[in-house]
Amino acid sequence: MSLLKEFKAFAMRGNVIDMAVGIIIGAAFGKIVSSIVNDIIMPPIGVLVGGVDFKDLSYVIKEAVGETPAVTLNYGNFLQVVFDFLIVAFSIFLIVKAMNSAKKKEEAVPAAPPAPSKEEVLLTEIRDLLKK
Repeated sequence: MSLLKEFKAFAMRGNVIDMAVGIIIGAAFGKIVSSIVNDIIMPPIGVLVGGVDFKDLSYVIKEAVGETPAVTLNYGNFLQVVFDFLIVAFSIFLIVKAMNSAKKKEEAVPAAPPAPSKEEVLLTEIRDLLKK
């Protein structure tokens, strides 16, 4: 089998296409969450803390000297990324929890017992005839 045919067979599997759709939707969802954190959640928290913009929070390790820029630890940006992660993780948790509860409801419905086989029916008839 040629390499191109193998790749086509791999790429056209349902799981690969589902994964690609999930990645695209996840990337768009990540942008929405970043906007919520940067534009809605962090400004009020910054006002409560004293008018601080979290992106500007940093610790200077080494001051700038001439053309050499300062070396800083940008912990404010890190805090925003942590908020992004927590919101995405919580959202995914809620989605998985909803899917699991839907699966449990489907599994809770008992399946009808299978019909007896021809041999079982014949043996039951023989038993009933012997009782008479």
